[in-house]
Amino acid sequence: QVQLAESGGGSVRPGGSLRLSCACTVSGNTFSSYAISWFRRTPETEREFVAGITWGAGSADYYADSVKGRFTVSRDNKKNMVYLQMNILEPADTAVYYCAARGPYKAVVRTHDYDYWGQGTQVTVSS
Repeated sequence: QVQLAESGGGSVRPGGSLRLSCACTVSGNTFSSYAISWFRRTPETEREFVAGITWGAGSADYYADSVKGRFTVSRDNKKNMVYLQMNILEPADTAVYYCAARGPYKAVVRTHDYDYWGQGTQVTVSS
């Protein structure tokens, strides 16, 4: 069983930065055995894949084309945390951001095929 809690959302001007955090509580398995991804949803769009990091040491990460080069996903297995550093934010990044866990020992996928989801945190980019 995995419980996920996002934090760090807020309002920022275009060009600014935010760091989202996903705190993970795991029972029955180790946190490091789960792939973790970030998704986002707007009132106009379905939940879409943003970034993901593999289970284990997080040796591989994946990004949507729209955020590549601006966003960075990372994990701290000692703290059971995953982060999404978002730089050069644009109004199009405005959304509710969710973290999701897949596992144990499953690959990152860009579909909604995840086993656990957080409640989401709002990010608003506006001048």
